[in-house]
Amino acid sequence: MAGPVIRSSNLQFFLARADQARAEAEAATLDHVRERCRRSEAAWTALADKAQRSEQLREQDAKRKAESAEAVTEPTTVR
Repeated sequence: MAGPVIRSSNLQFFLARADQARAEAEAATLDHVRERCRRSEAAWTALADKAQRSEQLREQDAKRKAESAEAVTEPTTVR
């Protein structure tokens, strides 16, 4: 499945950018630069959290649809 791989790489990208922004904030000597980096870290972290929640919802939805399709295709026993 190519879809989850792409989404996973997006999540990894968001997390990497948040880590980079965190490191830049720690290295910053100017207050306004440090604050900008912290805002950037927060934004990237929020994107990562959203991507992770979206992936979990997709997985739950796919599981629900598979269970529903399985229930429809199972033969019913008539007595």
